Amino acid sequence: MSLSFTDYEKFRRLAAVFRRNYRLTSLFAAYLTHCPEWIDKETVGALTADGALTEKEAVAALLAEALGIDAAGGAEDRALYRDCLLPAVRILDAKEFTADAYMKTVRVADAKVGRFAIKNEIYPAYRAAICGDMEVTADFTEIPPLGFFKEPFPFLAVTEDDNEWMTLTPADTVTSRIPIAAARGKVVTYGLGLGYYAFHAAEKPSVESVTVIEKSPDVIRLFKENLLPLFPHGEKIRVIEADAFDYAEHAAPGERYDVAFVDTWRDASDGCPMYLRMKPLEKKNPGVEFHYWIEGFLLSRLRSLRFAKLLEREENATHGAVGDVTFDEVKMSLTDEALRRDAANGTLDFCV
Repeated sequence: MSLSFTDYEKFRRLAAVFRRNYRLTSLFAAYLTHCPEWIDKETVGALTADGALTEKEAVAALLAEALGIDAAGGAEDRALYRDCLLPAVRILDAKEFTADAYMKTVRVADAKVGRFAIKNEIYPAYRAAICGDMEVTADFTEIPPLGFFKEPFPFLAVTEDDNEWMTLTPADTVTSRIPIAAARGKVVTYGLGLGYYAFHAAEKPSVESVTVIEKSPDVIRLFKENLLPLFPHGEKIRVIEADAFDYAEHAAPGERYDVAFVDTWRDASDGCPMYLRMKPLEKKNPGVEFHYWIEGFLLSRLRSLRFAKLLEREENATHGAVGDVTFDEVKMSLTDEALRRDAANGTLDFCV
């Protein structure tokens, strides 16, 4: 790959955007792993008492301090704060989520089957939590939405060996809204968890049936014994013990589903390899509308890997008045549409 002199300058500016994206997501990941409860209600209250700062501005300022971002310092930190961190901060009202039909209907005590368990947990006020899918601007600036509840937030979780596998926090509920809205006719969902998607899909009059593919017999038993009896339209739901990829390749094509929802991963790190395995199987299921949980985060990871490969090639290339590829072609290869297409065709030119 070789760019012209002019396009190479544009490419270098794009590289700066990707470096900024990487810095913010790395900082957010460290914060969520090591100190998600660092901000507390009392400190936010003190900063907003005189009205000089809004709640969002106060939380953003405290978050910037925790992450070592100087919002009033050098140009790089100012831009990171203004263009990425501040837009990422969301002040959440727990009542908006606890009003969800699943939350109001499915009240269950802690239970355990084998290595898996259902647990009732609580986020304290201002504990940070991802609260939506990755947002991407026209110049590929990425904004991972980070939410902070104003009051304690109760939620259900499925754990495996005491490690959270699936939760009903905004990261799960908000990112399921589009797939739920798309559900119609015969629906198949890969991955069971707490049955949140199956619950809402079955609630829709336009949905005839919901088939859930889950490979863990313990998760299936946990669901059937503790959750499914509470579902108002549980008669629409059938659960099949099977491997998602094997079922999608061999059994699903004969079922003639209308919509598929794939949710077999914890996050983008383990999700990307599974996404790249499932996308080519869409061709074996013609006419099925596929949706993927946190697809924005998956595509973000794939985009960064593709750009790293492009950057490596460009650093070893010779640039002149004319290149063999244009900057616009490079940008097009990084779009969601291009990444989805190449994932489906199995032509992504890097390893996850």
